Amino acid sequence: MRIAPSRSRILRGGTAAVAAAALVALGAVPALAADPEPDLGVGTIAPVKGLQPESSFSTPLTFLNKGEAEVPEVWVTYAVSPGLKADETYKNCTYYTVTSHDEMPASNVASCKIGQPLKPGVVYGTAKPVSLKALDSAFRDDLRVTVGVDEPGPGDGGSTEPVPGTGDPLTLVEKGPASDADRTNHPEPYAGADVTAANTADFALTGDERKGKVGAEVTATVKFANKGPARVQGARDRSVTTVDIRIPEGTSVVKPHGFCDAVTRTHYRCGTSQSWVDVNGGESYPFVLRVDKAVGRTTGEVSFTGQERPFDRNAENDTAQIVIDTGKDEDTSGSSGGTGGSSSTGGAGTAGSTGTTGSTGTTSSTGSSGGSAGTGGSTTGGATPQTGGNLAATGSDSTGPLIGMAAAAVAAGGGILWAVRRRSAAHGS
Repeated sequence: MRIAPSRSRILRGGTAAVAAAALVALGAVPALAADPEPDLGVGTIAPVKGLQPESSFSTPLTFLNKGEAEVPEVWVTYAVSPGLKADETYKNCTYYTVTSHDEMPASNVASCKIGQPLKPGVVYGTAKPVSLKALDSAFRDDLRVTVGVDEPGPGDGGSTEPVPGTGDPLTLVEKGPASDADRTNHPEPYAGADVTAANTADFALTGDERKGKVGAEVTATVKFANKGPARVQGARDRSVTTVDIRIPEGTSVVKPHGFCDAVTRTHYRCGTSQSWVDVNGGESYPFVLRVDKAVGRTTGEVSFTGQERPFDRNAENDTAQIVIDTGKDEDTSGSSGGTGGSSSTGGAGTAGSTGTTGSTGTTSSTGSSGGSAGTGGSTTGGATPQTGGNLAATGSDSTGPLIGMAAAAVAAGGGILWAVRRRSAAHGS
């Protein structure tokens, strides 16, 4: 899958029609007498801000049986994003990691069986706040809590093998009869909160250097990497960052990478495969270029755009270059330089690429991906704010979108859960 820098995401279209068809089909099935589903609620959770990496914090959790009948036992599940984990474990809980899948990031999960009844109209809270820990990669994270009468599963993403906890059991205590405010404060059987840490992440670009004669095709690869220490979760369904690539003068694009959209013939804008980037994760953008004219050493600028990056304080590796040695034409046979300092032909300008042309570490003579850009700067970095990318239809120029749509089983209460996922797009070579 990819999240491109421009086009709107095609998702959930037709869901209403499918749902209507499903409801019609359900109407043809004879109704069966069944007890109503318990009406359970999780109390709203206050956001946690300003954590230090490797520090612990705790949060109280409350629950309410809003129905009229006692619920003999419940399952309480709390899941956290990859920058967090359980700080202590309970022997009536199992712990596992759900792997990332489709457009969902990984999560660390605790699933706890609470073998005590919940009386109707009574607010319950954990006997003590649940303790969690921020890892060294913590930055933009979240906590999600659910309550239900059925044992939860990992879902379509799969998970690691569950491991039982070892500490005292997680228990609930009565906090008193529910008021109208309590009922308002426990609207759904799930709740979530943002958890943010004071951390930084170094987004870096690496260019490439290639050589080819007129008529030859060369593959130049631009790389984006998150050097950490924080894992960065961007806005959901949007590229975590956007990379501007300008094609060197004297060359033309034969095949761009599938995550990249053309702005002009010599200017491309590239998104990311997910709305997050793990530490040491990133993207590679290979471009097949044809050498059309011998103009010596010619360069194309590479830079970040899209979402602002106040967390990135190293500006020295925010730009890079694609360098192509095209050879010398008859008029420039004695020159030692190239025309790479000029803007790309056909481009609408070179805004954002005039500064820091000295990312010399990005031009490796080995012809591989180029060396890493310098990391010595400490001045405040960050790209010029521009429109970020929406999650786009998948596929490269020759591959159309693949959109999967599945209807889950209907719960006893008559609800329908729709899961709409988009599958991976073909990467460009």
